[in-house]
Formats: sequence, structure tokens, C-alpha cells
Amino acid sequence: MGKPKNNSVEIEFIYYEESVKNMIEFLQRQSRHLYPGYFAMVMATGALSLSLWYLDILFAAELLMYFNVFIFVLLLVLNGLRLLFNTGDFMKDLNDNGKGPGFFALIAASGVLGSQFVIIKNMTETGFIFWLAAFIIWIILMYTFFTLIIIKRVKPLIDESVNGGWLLVVVSTQSLAVLGTLVANSTDFAEVMIFISLCLFLLGCALYLNIIAFIFYRLMFLKIEVMSLTPPYWISMGALAITTLAGSVLILNGSGIVPELEIFIKGFTLFFWALGTWWIPLLIILGVWRHIVNRYPLSYTPELWGMAFPIAMYTVGTTNLSMALELQFLMVIPHVTIFAAVLVWLLIMAGLISHHGKRLRN
Repeated sequence: MGKPKNNSVEIEFIYYEESVKNMIEFLQRQSRHLYPGYFAMVMATGALSLSLWYLDILFAAELLMYFNVFIFVLLLVLNGLRLLFNTGDFMKDLNDNGKGPGFFALIAASGVLGSQFVIIKNMTETGFIFWLAAFIIWIILMYTFFTLIIIKRVKPLIDESVNGGWLLVVVSTQSLAVLGTLVANSTDFAEVMIFISLCLFLLGCALYLNIIAFIFYRLMFLKIEVMSLTPPYWISMGALAITTLAGSVLILNGSGIVPELEIFIKGFTLFFWALGTWWIPLLIILGVWRHIVNRYPLSYTPELWGMAFPIAMYTVGTTNLSMALELQFLMVIPHVTIFAAVLVWLLIMAGLISHHGKRLRN
């Protein structure tokens, strides 16, 4: 009578072992090709939420914040699974000139989400936790990525590697400057936090000027194929938008050394806002050339979130610039661009739902 029982236990164990094996294989398949820059979805949603908050559309802003927390946690889990089950692919992407910068989206997403908690919910302690975690990851990722790229024996040509995604390095740095400034006065070392935020702001400005030179060179002097003009090129403007926000927040909330440098910070912030504004018509024209003139199909890809983020962040940055420089007439711009930001976000979200809906049906 005992033998069948043992056989039953053995069969159950084999079934359980097979189920676990199948689950691991499924997770490996699903996470193998996860786009490193998918956290741009959190960046875009957070920027839109903040835009709505500053324009007094409070309910929608809070709703998007809660949704953003869900997205952030989900992407953390998926990236953790990828690191666990597809470590080789994860490290290969990190060592890739084209894909590696996408990992900086995690830092930028943490900074933007932390800023949501501070601005919308006044949860400065939570914001500080986000800042500290993001700052530690920023240090590790910044020096790991650039070391791997520098010591690489075989390096690709500029037209094969440099794209708008590289500017996520700038966006991540400025997101830390923004969040650090917002939480500084709630800490016991406000002067140190403000100083770090100011240094990050200036570093982000310097990094932008260095990286954009190569992107501009590629656009101006190398042949551009229709398929290579991807949505992350919008980050050329988005990086300037969040730089504008970082400078404006420093002017509005800064203490310590900031008042002494206020004129300099104001001039630098306006300079980057003007440059970001210049990019917008050019990027729209290039989009028309790509999709209408050359009829390149517009279908959902995770890279599209790299286009949604800059439009929303430009709205947030201009709103804060208007307050920092006391130029009320600038508020005309956010009241217009908010419609574009909402429309683009909704269209991309619809594309995401449709895309994954088709995958599940197949």
C-alpha cells in the first residue's frame, strides 16, 4: 500500500520540478530582449503628471502618479529577472555603445518619480530615499559604463553608435539635481545637498555640450537613413528641458552658495531653454520627413517613450522657468504644449496596449 504513495509523491515532485523549469524558461524568453531604456515610460508618465499638477489638473496628476508607481515596480521586477536569468544579455547591452546609455533611464525614472512624491504628495522623506538610491546607482553606472566603453578594444563608428539615447546620461544627472534641490531643506545637511545638486546641474550642462556635439556632427555631416532617425533623438530636446527644470528649481529653492551665483544660473538656464525650444520645430520637421515624405511605418516600440518624455518635461521646465525668472507671459507655452504632451502619451499608451494585446493573442 505504501509503494503507490511513494510513486505518487515522486510523480508530484517531477511535475513540480518540470513546472519550475518551464517557468524559468518562460521568464528567460520574456526578459531576454527587454529594452534597457524602458524606464523612459516612467519618465514620460512622471513628467506628464507634474505638468498637469503645475497647471492645476490635480486629480489626473495624482492618478498618473499612482500608475507610475505601478509601472516603476513592474519594470524593476522585469529588469531584475533579466539580470538574474539573462545575465549575459544584460551585460552585453551594458557594454554596447548604442544600448548601454538606455540603462541611465532607471536613474532618471527614479529622480522623476521621487520628484512626484515631493511635489504632489509633499513626501520629502520618500523623495530623499529615491534620491539616495538613484545617486548610488548613478555613481556605479556612470563609471562602469564609461570605463567599459573607453577600454573596449574594437569600437564602432559614430554613425553606428551615437544617438539621442546617449543624452539619458544628461537626463539622469539633471533628475538628481532636481530631486536633490527639492529635498535638501528637509534634511540636516541642506547646504551640502544644495551644493551637490548645483554641481550635478553644472555637470549635466557640460555633459550635454560634449555629447550633443557628436550627435550634431552625425546629423549634419553623415548620411542619415530613415530607419536610423529614431524617437530617442527627441531626448536632444528633453535633456535641455530637464536642465531648464534643474536650473529653475535651484533658483526657486536654492540656498547657501546659490544666491551668490543666481545671475549666472539664470543666464545658463535661459540659454538651455532657448536651445531646447529651437530643437522642437526641427524635430517635428524631421518626423514629417521620416513618416510622411518617406512613408516609414509608425508602429509601437518602447523607444517611443523617449519622445513622450521631452514634450511633457518641456511643459514642466517652462512652467518653472516662468516662476524663476518672473516672466508670466511664458505660461502661454505650457498651456499649449500640455495638449501635445497628453495626446502623445495617450497615443503611445494605446500603441503599447495594442502591441502587447496582439502578442498575448498570438
